[in-house]
Amino acid sequence: MRYIFLMLSILLLAGCTSKRVESEVEVKVEDKITLTKSLNKPVEKSKKRDIEIFDLLNIPQDVSYFAKNIDENSTIYDIQKKYEQNYFSVWNIDKPKEDLKSAMWPFASFSFNKSYGENLQLLEKSFFDEMIKNANFEAYASVNKKALTLKYSNMRAFPTIRPLLRDPTAAGEGFPFDYLQNSSIHANEPLFISHYTKDKEWAFVFSSYASGWLKSDELVVLTEEEVAKWQKAKQVAIVKENESLYDSEGHFLFKSKIGMMFALISEDEETYTVLAVSSYKNSKPLFLKSKISKNIATKEILKLGRENLISIVKEVSKTNYGWGGMYEQRDCSSMLRDMFVPFGIWLPRNSYQQSKIGSVVSLKNLYDDEKIRVIKERGVPFETLLYKKGHVVLYVGTYNDEIVVFHNTWGIKTKKDEAEGRIIIGKPIFSSLRLGKYQQNYDEDAELLKNLVSMNILTRQP
Repeated sequence: MRYIFLMLSILLLAGCTSKRVESEVEVKVEDKITLTKSLNKPVEKSKKRDIEIFDLLNIPQDVSYFAKNIDENSTIYDIQKKYEQNYFSVWNIDKPKEDLKSAMWPFASFSFNKSYGENLQLLEKSFFDEMIKNANFEAYASVNKKALTLKYSNMRAFPTIRPLLRDPTAAGEGFPFDYLQNSSIHANEPLFISHYTKDKEWAFVFSSYASGWLKSDELVVLTEEEVAKWQKAKQVAIVKENESLYDSEGHFLFKSKIGMMFALISEDEETYTVLAVSSYKNSKPLFLKSKISKNIATKEILKLGRENLISIVKEVSKTNYGWGGMYEQRDCSSMLRDMFVPFGIWLPRNSYQQSKIGSVVSLKNLYDDEKIRVIKERGVPFETLLYKKGHVVLYVGTYNDEIVVFHNTWGIKTKKDEAEGRIIIGKPIFSSLRLGKYQQNYDEDAELLKNLVSMNILTRQP
């Protein structure tokens, strides 16, 4: 009996073992099949969860809400009648607007022991030596000619497309903050040429709002007669983003952007025929005709009325944040500058200069509640800028009795254990003056309201 029992036990154990091994083999085979399948299809990446930002969830992000109380029968202000005077200012000078020392500011601002290149390594001294040598500033103010941009271009602080970054490991530095990106500039904008680099690849130019280096093949020189005819013509301003513009033969010219202007030749019921330059032959401009739908352009200065404001704000909101206009995007000041072009209001390029236009009200040395009171009492929605060092915003009114502003921002500054960080936004938004207050590790010292130093009403006399 013991023998029979022992044999039965062994057989039972063997049967269980055999089944377990068989089961393990099946699992391995199944794993192999699964692995084979996974190799034949893209690996699904884990989804990054966006950080919820209080203001974006609790403040309307539709301009229609804030523009609903704007008077549709608004007047045309004096400032709106002077746009072309500023726009064409560089065609009405005989020498550069800046002295040599001012024009060379980038070479005094950036040094080889604090600047990083595209490989995130410190730039060598030889890079700076090469830049200053090629910049050819001994030829400053020797060309003195009028020109036009041929396409949307990047105006650079050094004559190079290479970037210059601050410490890439620091929050708010590194990509996308290329400090050599001085400004973007639209196609067919007036320029004044000071001189060329030694290798002739770059020209040092002035626009109505900025100066810097453009590649020589991105501009064309005009005669005095051509300059006179162009600025004498009625100007047509673009009011829609990203529409394709073509010449009379159907060849692509540009993508439309708010801020662009063209010289009007003629019009019919549905279109404007404008003059454009997109190339040159034998160093001379090739003038072309382009038909533009009246749905995407206007020859009249727009009033600061409800429907116009809603339309233009929605258009400039289609681009993301772009430092200095990089990647055909906009930063805080370039967005406001472009936004006001169809309204005939000329603004300088950077935030500090913009804060000096119109009637300026100082907010320095005021407590936060005093700043709020002054803004509410004196601010005019959609006509008032609020400024803190390095950033400018547009006052649009209130929501639940809290001041709301429209601005293009990179993000919210944070601080944890003395280490700075950023919550990235990277687009135009409507927010309070305490954007970020309810976010984790919010840096209160960087708060917009706390750092406001002035407000300026664009439509009021200084």
